[in-house]
Amino acid sequence: MEPYALEAVAHLATRPAPSYDTFSLTRLTPVLGAEIAGLDLSRPLTPAQEKELRHAFHTHHVLVFRDQDLTPEQHKSFAGVFGDLHPVTLPAEGSDPHILEIKATKESKAVAGNGWHSDGTADAEPSLGSMLYITTMPEGDVGGDTLFANMHLAHDLLSPAMRGFLDGLTALHDGALPWTAAGQTPPPEYDVPRTEHPVVVRHPETGRKLLFVNAPYTSHITQLSRAESDALLSLLYAHVARTPLLHCRVRWQERTLVFWDNRSVQHHAVWDYFPHTREGRRVAIEGRPLHA
Repeated sequence: MEPYALEAVAHLATRPAPSYDTFSLTRLTPVLGAEIAGLDLSRPLTPAQEKELRHAFHTHHVLVFRDQDLTPEQHKSFAGVFGDLHPVTLPAEGSDPHILEIKATKESKAVAGNGWHSDGTADAEPSLGSMLYITTMPEGDVGGDTLFANMHLAHDLLSPAMRGFLDGLTALHDGALPWTAAGQTPPPEYDVPRTEHPVVVRHPETGRKLLFVNAPYTSHITQLSRAESDALLSLLYAHVARTPLLHCRVRWQERTLVFWDNRSVQHHAVWDYFPHTREGRRVAIEGRPLHA
């Protein structure tokens, strides 16, 4: 590993574990993710709990809460602590406009999120984060894990020359791409978002730099030719997918809720449980504009 990469990893991996008064925390890896114990998310948070959870969220980016009994309204209430709720893009008729039902069965031909991505980056204000609550696990309680990758560290592990080259570049994010990639046309009622974001942005709350491109939504880097853009984006996508040091893995159980930062991580929902069923519901939180 190059010296600049060793320095970036050591900075994260050797930081002292924070101590919290209102819950206990166990890190999933030295650089990403943490499991929280001692909180009942069906009850309103105290100001002290809220303050400490925000700190843990900005420090670890992925928070796991086990053994939670949550109604849809309690799920939304917990998400609302962190901001306004982000509406579902194309809600089913009669459904809650802020709850996306996640379900895969033996009839499924594909599943949402089966590939590295961040949610809705074509929006002018990409979501702050998502909270996924699993209600049904595959038979035997195995499979269906979610992988996460640290986009702060993905940026920091690039060479100084590459980081310098990426600074100042922008990329077009196109909400139609997932449809066209599947050979489909977006529904006429879908107001397709298209937004140009910096390739490297600063986190709106912490100011830390992070890599902000992902295969499902990023069309091209606007300052480069298409061939150059495709080559550079392919390199960056491979960097995220093939650098295990960036990753943590969440093994789901029923009644588990995971809250992740949509800016500072990408995620990959592993579809390794066919033909079994996995169900849950996701609530997303509104974010802010992103800047270099």
